[in-house]
Amino acid sequence: MKTIVSGTALQSIAKRPRTITTESYMKDAFANYAGYLNELNEKRERVVKSSRDITINSKKVIFQVHRISRDNKEEVLKKAEADLEAVKDQYISRLVKELQGTDFWKLRRAYSPGVQEYVEAATFCKFCRTGTLLDLEELNAGLLPLSDPAIEPLQINVFDYLLGLADLTGELMRLAIGRISDGELEFAEKICRFSRDIYRELTLVVPLMDNNSDMKTKMDTMLQSVLKIENACLSVHVRGSEYTLLGSSDPSFLMGVPDMQS
Repeated sequence: MKTIVSGTALQSIAKRPRTITTESYMKDAFANYAGYLNELNEKRERVVKSSRDITINSKKVIFQVHRISRDNKEEVLKKAEADLEAVKDQYISRLVKELQGTDFWKLRRAYSPGVQEYVEAATFCKFCRTGTLLDLEELNAGLLPLSDPAIEPLQINVFDYLLGLADLTGELMRLAIGRISDGELEFAEKICRFSRDIYRELTLVVPLMDNNSDMKTKMDTMLQSVLKIENACLSVHVRGSEYTLLGSSDPSFLMGVPDMQS
């Protein structure tokens, strides 16, 4: 009997250190997880702030481009391009430093809105300068100098590029209406062809995208923008004889501009 009690006591004593060790290990593990999550949440807040700054200043670039006219094109574009470079150097660079060395996809939702707005501003400037599309490879090449060569660089992913490109057509629609009102009909027709090309190509790509709900919504808006540009250009052609006979220097009456800008 004494032997049995002694054996039970020994087993109890032997188990106790294991329990303490296990509890200590669990506490340490949860402390590490808590520290990691707190750090990740703080980083996310900083990334959201950087994204917001990129959005605000990219919008300013877009507003600057909309001041363009046949008389001030070079001046306006130089100012817009300088402002866009400042967005990259001051705000994109801050985002790059915050994200480099981390899993970019984990925080994508936090910085995606700012990146989309930057893509929209950069492609808008490029079109007004050259009449061509700024592709993803060229866009990312401009960001490489911001990253540490020893660490994986932050690159704009294809999803954010396409989402920003979809937003571009809204700005092109406003630009086209403004150019028609200013008598630059050829430029407006060029915008119309460019917008149609973008929409046509995206209709082929979007069905192949995973998690494309955001893109589908933007495609509906994009179609409306393309139709407004087409209707505006068509109105000028169809009623061009009236415009010529009246001798007006303001062709905006041909289209019902208030409705087009809504």
